[in-house]
Amino acid sequence: MSEKKEPGKESLSAQATTLDDLIVYQPDAVVSKTIIKKSTGTVTLFAFDKGQGLSEHTAPFEALVYLVDGKAEISVAGKPNVVSKGEMIILPANIPHSLHALQPFKMLLTMIKS
Repeated sequence: MSEKKEPGKESLSAQATTLDDLIVYQPDAVVSKTIIKKSTGTVTLFAFDKGQGLSEHTAPFEALVYLVDGKAEISVAGKPNVVSKGEMIILPANIPHSLHALQPFKMLLTMIKS
């Protein structure tokens, strides 16, 4: 079975790579790159410039956020958590959460559908 490729997209399957190198910061922006997209969940890499973020929202799935670089304030149910490079936080399903870049940061978001 061959893998379908979108024009301009390289496959990351079966090769070692560094997460930090897969995405670059853009001034005053949030950038994302989907790594895996399946019916059972997704893995997405994000880069947030300083001051950028996501307003409070909920998701119907549990999510694991791992910071690849930088520092962010991630609030869960109104409780702020400062998360730094090399740390992770789990966002429970259906609980409000928000993100704010205290400095530019990159994160890997793994969402598990159940």
